[in-house]
Amino acid sequence: QVQLVESGGGLVQPGGSLRLSCAASGFTFSNYYMNWVRQAPGKGPEWVSGINTGGGITRYARLVKGRFTISRDNAKNTLYLQMNSLKPEDTALYYCARGGSDYDLRGQGTQVTVSS
Repeated sequence: QVQLVESGGGLVQPGGSLRLSCAASGFTFSNYYMNWVRQAPGKGPEWVSGINTGGGITRYARLVKGRFTISRDNAKNTLYLQMNSLKPEDTALYYCARGGSDYDLRGQGTQVTVSS
């Protein structure tokens, strides 16, 4: 079955850290550019970060650059997002998405809540 399954979300205090994972199955993970996208309540989707097939080229949204780190392990078919110095405005449903500008596959997401 072709799918993406996220995990690692939760409740964290401002300034804290979380590591999200996205497990891919049913397709050749190493062939695809991958992204993290988030959606806050009442808002549209917001692209967070992207990584190329080999993992050597990464991109970040301005709001998370310097705090978040995207990575991938193609041997484990897994995408990661290390999130540090979290802020309340980072609260959102985070999901991974396959592809470049057009996402043809996405997961159901994992909730991240940053609150004291």
